[in-house]
Amino acid sequence: MKPKLRVWVTFGDELKFGDGRARLLEAIDARGSLKKAAAEFEMSYRNAWGYLRELEQAAGFKFVERAAGGGPGSGMRLTDAGRRFLVHYRTFRSALETSMRRHFDRTFKQTRATRPTRSTR
Repeated sequence: MKPKLRVWVTFGDELKFGDGRARLLEAIDARGSLKKAAAEFEMSYRNAWGYLRELEQAAGFKFVERAAGGGPGSGMRLTDAGRRFLVHYRTFRSALETSMRRHFDRTFKQTRATRPTRSTR
């Protein structure tokens, strides 16, 4: 038995930012490319780009920027604002996970201690 937590930060009433969008941003940052990040999640480039545009419009700031050039330094990367937001989201998420585990352990301590064990034959 273990807890599972789903966390979203909402922008307005419609758009939710959660682990899926966070992982996409992290993949863009790691790969330097929206195309490569989208492929990693088996998502079309068009859907991933729409996902980002929708997020940026709702948030009111840019999460990614294109790096011009066409060489090794070109592609896409997180903006400073996007990187800060992602760090804040991960910090917030981690704190909630820690708190959730602590409360879960306290709440279910008796249940786990008194749970019948399987006898081995």
